[in-house]
Amino acid sequence: MNVETVETEPKTIKLQVDADPRLAAAVGGVARYMADAAGMENDAIAQLQAAVITACNDAFQLLTPASPHLNVAISKLSDRLEVVLSCECGSSPGQGKASLGGVDRVQHETKGNIVITRLTKFINQGAPSR
Repeated sequence: MNVETVETEPKTIKLQVDADPRLAAAVGGVARYMADAAGMENDAIAQLQAAVITACNDAFQLLTPASPHLNVAISKLSDRLEVVLSCECGSSPGQGKASLGGVDRVQHETKGNIVITRLTKFINQGAPSR
């Protein structure tokens, strides 16, 4: 009898970064790591990484001296990866929506003065495990 372990708990990495393109690249690297661990194909991983870097750089434009940090949570769930970017900036991102081709869904919401962007990439269930 074969027993297969099924993950029931999401795995999340949380970061808080300042508006620096090098830190956007680091966030993209974390997304790349999570996508690789999820068994995604290399091309999809690279596209996701580029989308995350673009979204971070777009969000950096919203930061203010009073709120200079971008909060990022990258989660691996059973069927998808989610990257949530949030900041206390009070205005929605106006760019980057069309250029995020590496993700399946982009959602923007504002809760009070907190702007949240959620990037979702569904994991191909047929992809081989690594």
